[in-house]
Amino acid sequence: MNQKEMIERIEALETQVKSLQEKVDGIRVRDRGPRSTRAMSRLDAWRVLHGDLKNKGHKDAAKALGLSYGQVYSARGTYTFKDVKPDEYTLEDVAKEAAAEA
Repeated sequence: MNQKEMIERIEALETQVKSLQEKVDGIRVRDRGPRSTRAMSRLDAWRVLHGDLKNKGHKDAAKALGLSYGQVYSARGTYTFKDVKPDEYTLEDVAKEAAAEA
């Protein structure tokens, strides 16, 4: 391959990169809710699986706990906290935790 062919090939690649970059720039990013401010605890997992947040959406539950959408999704999908049982905590435990944080 001579220099002229290499230059033509580089220019073609630059054009392709520019085209792909324009496509990427046009993609809207989905809003998955807040970023995590801490690690998820067993009590948090219980709340989203069995407690007061079980009927809320992933994004709303994450926002209420200061967690990310992915953390709630992972717990509900049993990718994490697989062993959290329905009778492990009660709503009284949630109230105690909230009082301790206040």
